[in-house]
Amino acid sequence: MSDNKIIQSWCNNATPWIAAVREQQIESRRTVTDRAIIDALTEHNPATVLDIGCGEGWLARALAARGMQVTGVDVVPGLIDAARQAGDGEFHVLTYEALLTHALERRFDALVCNFSMLGESSTATVFQAAPALLNPGGKLFVQTLHPVVACGDEAYRDGWRQGSWQGFNDGLAAQFTDPAPWFFRTLESWQALFADAGLTLIDSKEPRRSASSQPASVILIGCR
Repeated sequence: MSDNKIIQSWCNNATPWIAAVREQQIESRRTVTDRAIIDALTEHNPATVLDIGCGEGWLARALAARGMQVTGVDVVPGLIDAARQAGDGEFHVLTYEALLTHALERRFDALVCNFSMLGESSTATVFQAAPALLNPGGKLFVQTLHPVVACGDEAYRDGWRQGSWQGFNDGLAAQFTDPAPWFFRTLESWQALFADAGLTLIDSKEPRRSASSQPASVILIGCR
């Protein structure tokens, strides 16, 4: 399991993923997490946003509709092609490692990673690059699976996990192949990434379907 395996899987599954997102086939996103990340960003109302791991661009379009200027980057060409065709943003095929080289030559009021930090070294790279990508007072928004919930029956410690395509209807799930592995981090490890990057963790949110349900995700917000 590796970061390169994640990229390979997403390249292979770009077409069904675009359909899944645009047809709102992922129940947790449709009912909880999409709205949660939009609301989190809208609350802070940044003028400029970099969507890291933007996929087919749904979040960029949602933020643009709220008056934000959004740039999206993703390593998967098929996803960026779909984002460009849909419009409402500037989109680039770019690896996370390229963010360290100042390839975008600009800073942003906010960076957002919405379920797009799946790897080990690639995630660390984004945090390393973040301070130079943010304007003074800028914020990094990360939405990810809630570690306490996502841990399941396995040991609560950092490490690689097998991926799956759970959450789709049977017909759509059959179109996916070779699920990407992902690197599990404890909540403490996520917090340490912010601290090590020199970002002050100013807020965390636990979006839920109802007051009595488990968190569908966690949103962490750090400030430069």
